[in-house]
Amino acid sequence: MRAPLGLAVAVFAVMAPLGALVIPWLLARGIGKSIRMDGPEAHRIKAGTATMGGLLFVVPTVLIGFILVAMGYRQVWWPLLATMAFGALGAFDDWQGLGDRQGVGWLARSKMPWQWANGFALAAGIYWAGEAAPWHLPLWEGSLDLGWWFIPIGAVLLVGFANAVNLTDGLDGLAGGTSAIVLGVFGALAIGQGTSGLGLWTFGLLGGVLAFLWHNVHPARLFMGDVGSEALGGALAALALLTGHVALLILAGIIYVVEALSVMIQVGYFKYTRIRHGEGRRVFRMTPLHHHFELLGWGEVQVTQRFWLITGAAALLSLAVAGVTW
Repeated sequence: MRAPLGLAVAVFAVMAPLGALVIPWLLARGIGKSIRMDGPEAHRIKAGTATMGGLLFVVPTVLIGFILVAMGYRQVWWPLLATMAFGALGAFDDWQGLGDRQGVGWLARSKMPWQWANGFALAAGIYWAGEAAPWHLPLWEGSLDLGWWFIPIGAVLLVGFANAVNLTDGLDGLAGGTSAIVLGVFGALAIGQGTSGLGLWTFGLLGGVLAFLWHNVHPARLFMGDVGSEALGGALAALALLTGHVALLILAGIIYVVEALSVMIQVGYFKYTRIRHGEGRRVFRMTPLHHHFELLGWGEVQVTQRFWLITGAAALLSLAVAGVTW
């Protein structure tokens, strides 16, 4: 564990101070966040905050990935490609949003085909390269070999988590903090399985996320942007597919899952009641779920910290279920 932990600390030590230079550089080029008008009114004061801060961890992680691949850790290719592929789509979305006063950016109906193309290409690549690990199921000593079903199910996981992390990125420090915890879990799982290259890469990404968090905790001076959130979601899904711990990604990343489900439930119920009753009705006051709690009177920091605590507890349970040893 010394080398992975040392790499995480080194990346944090380099990138955290660099963030103080990146923020004014972004603002000088007009790369500030446009706040969506359909969000909580209290968030409108955040308009103009520097965004696309995910580059603070995406760039060093990509560099580390290429170095590790050159050193012979070929398995690192897949989370590296997932980070770059989904990060590129997120960057384009962020760029589109800069010129939109409503902060909408790239419309979902235009972005989703590209996300699915990424998901299927990555899942197929992992499968045909022989890197598709059988899935480990909690409390069951065996494993599940999906065969060619790995490709469509893997694509769903990649696209699903890219969007779930993106939906979670709505409060200062929320997506970054939860992602740091989940990355710690998968770094430990990778090392416990003897895949030291994946472990090194994952802890390198963790160090970058912590450096970003230095500037993203409330009150945030830097937002992650879709370039960061989609890259993180894609990377986590790829790590789960390579280690075979998809079930533990769902457990440790329970906040992502619940946030995404809250949006699906809200949209589905609204459409159903509009057809059935002539007017759309809501289950939650606002989605994603963190906004629901805000409108119930919870402070932004309170919501974020409690979601961190839930993620931390889920992470410990994940490690216990996996029986991680070093």
